Amino acid sequence: MGMDLQNSMNSRFGVGLALALGRITPEIIGYRLAASVADLISARRSSRIVRAVRANQWVIAGGKLTPQQLDRAVRDTFRHAGRCIYDHYHHIYNPSALLDMVAFSPEFERRAQSIKEGKTGTLFVTPHLSNFDLMGRALALKGFNIQVLSYADPRSGYKEQNRLRTVGGFEFTPISLSALRRATDALHQGGTILTGLDRPEKDPKYRLEFFGRLAPLPVGHIRLALKTKVPITAVAAQMRPDGTYYLLATDPIPMQPYPDPVEEITRNAEVVLRVVEEWIRQAPHQWLMFYPVWPEVINEII
Repeated sequence: MGMDLQNSMNSRFGVGLALALGRITPEIIGYRLAASVADLISARRSSRIVRAVRANQWVIAGGKLTPQQLDRAVRDTFRHAGRCIYDHYHHIYNPSALLDMVAFSPEFERRAQSIKEGKTGTLFVTPHLSNFDLMGRALALKGFNIQVLSYADPRSGYKEQNRLRTVGGFEFTPISLSALRRATDALHQGGTILTGLDRPEKDPKYRLEFFGRLAPLPVGHIRLALKTKVPITAVAAQMRPDGTYYLLATDPIPMQPYPDPVEEITRNAEVVLRVVEEWIRQAPHQWLMFYPVWPEVINEII
């Protein structure tokens, strides 16, 4: 039953319902409705999605949360997710209102200028932090042409989400050999690529240290950076106290060479993850990762 909940949320029907409600519901009602749905979901402690969030929140808090604190952390995470979904869908077809909700950090503005000059390729990596969908839409509206390397073999709901994400110019390409070849060519030609770095892999070849524990996280972005000699720029969205969203960015992170290829990938990947850890610590309930990054932890907590 727990997996049914997650499948329903990510189904074409679930995405379509969220879009419809988001577009027609006024903010005062939309925010309350989103919070109510979030509370219903987070109360289902036996569902897989809730167990995953509990485990993830427990780890990033250093394993120091009481059961009551952990319940609140999970509730706040789902409430934030609901707020982000509502904001994204409510403004998806209203560009001026959407842009009023976002602001860009000085670090990102510097990277934006470099992209516009087109001197070198740009490889963005991002965690599932706050309203990454809305920020992506804002980037498209600002004129960025970005190829997004997305989750391979997406189901119907993810396909629908990706279709909505392309409103404005982004190109979503599920990760495959052909998509990676295109990304490599784009980086060599001064293009811009974006991909995630915190969704756990089912059959990992590497386990990376993340919040003090080994996690089965992807390393494709590191391979791509090493192959093309393009530095990585980490980006992420954070909601500010006034309800607007702020796009964080690092300066370019060059890949460091090591004699051993496994060490080379692992060490470079963990350098990027250290930055992401700090961003998540600043707003733990805004980390919207609904898959267990540390599966073994699920059975360690109540």
